[in-house]
Amino acid sequence: MNLKDFDLFNPTEEHKMLRKTVCDFVREEVEPQALEHDRKEKFNLELLRKLGPLGLLGITVPEEYGGSGMDAVAAVIVHEELAASDPGFTLAYLAHAMLCANNISHNADPEQKKRWLPKLSSGEWIGAMAMSEPDFGTDALGMKTTAQKSGDHYVLNGRKMWITNGAIDDNKTPCDAVLVYAKTGTDKNAVSTFVIEKGMPGFSVGQKIMDKTGMRGSNTAELVFEGCKVPVKNLLGKEGDSTVHMMRNLEVERITLAAMSLGIGKRSVEEMNKYATDRVAFGKPLRKFGQIQRYIGDSYAEFMACRTYVYDVARKIDLNKAGNRLDSDAVKLVAAPMGKRVADRAMQVMGGYGYVGEYVVERLWRDAKLLEIGGGTIEAHQKNITTDLE
Repeated sequence: MNLKDFDLFNPTEEHKMLRKTVCDFVREEVEPQALEHDRKEKFNLELLRKLGPLGLLGITVPEEYGGSGMDAVAAVIVHEELAASDPGFTLAYLAHAMLCANNISHNADPEQKKRWLPKLSSGEWIGAMAMSEPDFGTDALGMKTTAQKSGDHYVLNGRKMWITNGAIDDNKTPCDAVLVYAKTGTDKNAVSTFVIEKGMPGFSVGQKIMDKTGMRGSNTAELVFEGCKVPVKNLLGKEGDSTVHMMRNLEVERITLAAMSLGIGKRSVEEMNKYATDRVAFGKPLRKFGQIQRYIGDSYAEFMACRTYVYDVARKIDLNKAGNRLDSDAVKLVAAPMGKRVADRAMQVMGGYGYVGEYVVERLWRDAKLLEIGGGTIEAHQKNITTDLE
């Protein structure tokens, strides 16, 4: 490799073309609808489906199953560019493409992949992943949802909470496929993975979570399993395999959530810099004042430092195996607060204009907070890092 020509953020021509494709889509399709759907707390289902023909819904799914067969860097590119416009919509995309399709792609057998992945990759089906429960979030292995085998099926009982894409419309219609973790034994690690399909008896949407601080462009719901009958053929791998499934998927989830924070940081730097150039106070542009320069300079430097770390980790990740927890935790630990800080500075630079939705950064500021909570809290990342450095 000629390091002089190496671009960390677009390491190949394919990555460069991908970024352009996503940027064009964002400009033409995502940006015009972002404010309206945030205000209405409405998930743009049809917009998500449009990502299917672009090859984005199955970005990491092998081509033989309808996907694009790309790597973690590609996933980071898509999440960064989408989140620079609409983090709420991007979260819905992440739940579908990473938490559901990517998980099935790496943990299902060939027959299962043929059943589900082409539909998920095309956008015919919308997917989700259900791990958290009303009383169990970070302590995921303490979950109470159970699956008991009975002949040719399992019977699931329990509730899952905070599920992105759990409901895909205002009528609480469940998504088409949800990857669910459930206890199949008394041991703490006896957790198994099932794919629950819409229409299975005993599967329904409980409450739809409204009035969220941010990420209002994505639907969040409680999923209910009451005697839900699931065919044995919907079990991924063997009973008890979920610990590996979880760890592998949490790694790609965390690096793509970190990429969302990059998008928030990048857009916030752009907006504050533009405003500071156009706005004049005391006879000169705001960018001529030292305090404003500090906000812009610190924000750009922090954004680029996080961006470099995220892409460096992404290029080293092998999506086919676990073992990247240390740095996947660390990139989200530094990137999530960065996005919130930079959006906050952008609001400060823009004053009253930054405080209203029309000027974008107010929405980015609200959305940024979730990235310190979802997919692992910053406290969980600190614990994991310390443990892994022993």
